[in-house]
Amino acid sequence: MNRFSIATFNVNSIRSRLHIVIPWLDKQGVRFLCMQETKVADEAFPVEAFEKIGYHVAFAGEKKYNGVAVASRDAPVSVSFGFDDGEPPDKDRLIRAVYDGVTVLNIYVPQGRDREHQMFDYKLNWFKRLIKYLDRHASPEEPLICCGDLNVAREDIDVHDPKRLLGHVDFTPEVWDCFDRLMAWGLNDVFRKHHPGAGGNFTFYDYRVPTALERGLGWRIDHILATRPLSDCSTGSHIDLEPRKMEKPSDHTILVAEFEV
Repeated sequence: MNRFSIATFNVNSIRSRLHIVIPWLDKQGVRFLCMQETKVADEAFPVEAFEKIGYHVAFAGEKKYNGVAVASRDAPVSVSFGFDDGEPPDKDRLIRAVYDGVTVLNIYVPQGRDREHQMFDYKLNWFKRLIKYLDRHASPEEPLICCGDLNVAREDIDVHDPKRLLGHVDFTPEVWDCFDRLMAWGLNDVFRKHHPGAGGNFTFYDYRVPTALERGLGWRIDHILATRPLSDCSTGSHIDLEPRKMEKPSDHTILVAEFEV
């Protein structure tokens, strides 16, 4: 049997979070670490820090905004960035990396700002483009993991105060519909498979909310989704809160899933 694990982490600046990422990765030894909001131009990405602990890293980004990266134990067979549909490619929001036995799609979905803002429509369209991208480049019958910061909390138990937060760009029916359509393509929520009905499991704790982590005021907007050939073989998933407790943390923390295929 082949056992491996994958993690996703919105680092909110990789250079500001290296003191968390590198020791965690070196200790945990996951096969893949997908990162979002790396906020660094490609020429300044800290490649050597990953290579020093035995990881390959593929990345695309720009200074101060967005950015995605995948660190992996084994070198990818192929890597591509962004959409290929004639619209803005958003290369710093999507990486598709093919490895032996699995394809990893690391995404950073636009947050949407406000429901009345044009970026909210861009977010909804982004999901539609993602599904069409999957239609062109993947199959639900093949082993694929789609993970990252999806900026969607799908269920009431995925937010700390569903009544008050209803209508937020990450917690609203329009976005739920997009998420459901993505899942209907052929993906399964690996964390929810192993923790059905369990509330209080969050991956994001807003900097602007005082003592959000200590008070449990979070959101589950980071996800690891997998096609059935992998989701059926998933053996566990958990949220590691320790990175959020460290000095100068990201506002997100790390989500992990394990597989045995």
